[in-house]
Amino acid sequence: MSMPTPSSAGAPAPEVIEIERALTRATYLISRTRQHERLMALAGVALDRAAVTVLRQIADSEPLRPGELAGRLAVEASHVTRQVQQLQKAGYVTRVPDRADRRARRVELTPAGREAVRRIREASRRGVQRTLADWSPEECRRLAALVRRLVDDFLVRADEEADPAVGPA
Repeated sequence: MSMPTPSSAGAPAPEVIEIERALTRATYLISRTRQHERLMALAGVALDRAAVTVLRQIADSEPLRPGELAGRLAVEASHVTRQVQQLQKAGYVTRVPDRADRRARRVELTPAGREAVRRIREASRRGVQRTLADWSPEECRRLAALVRRLVDDFLVRADEEADPAVGPA
């Protein structure tokens, strides 16, 4: 069951238009300042959105060099440097020597950072759980699989756009 893919010259399929609109609206709703502030209040953590994104990425793949972290987040290294400094000042991360190259440093979570990530994720998951309360387990499983696939495909396309030598899969 594959969705028709529009040609570069043709108009996008109605499903593509509907999906793009829904994603735009969901992104807006999720990323509103008020929503972030509510999540941080529930988690008991005082960090801006960018710092939370960096903190969560470190938790998913620590320890990383700042350049690796920037690559995974698809942002400039200077952006990551500012966020890491904020997180380090707050006591959530520390810089440790890279075992493979003692001149380099990696960023890893402190115990306070692990606890902050746990609280942020717990508060976030409660919100998703409330949103999906009326969905059946099968609908939730299907949604999880489709969202995971969508994100994976977005990442592949982002890599292709970043590296013109990489062609479509």
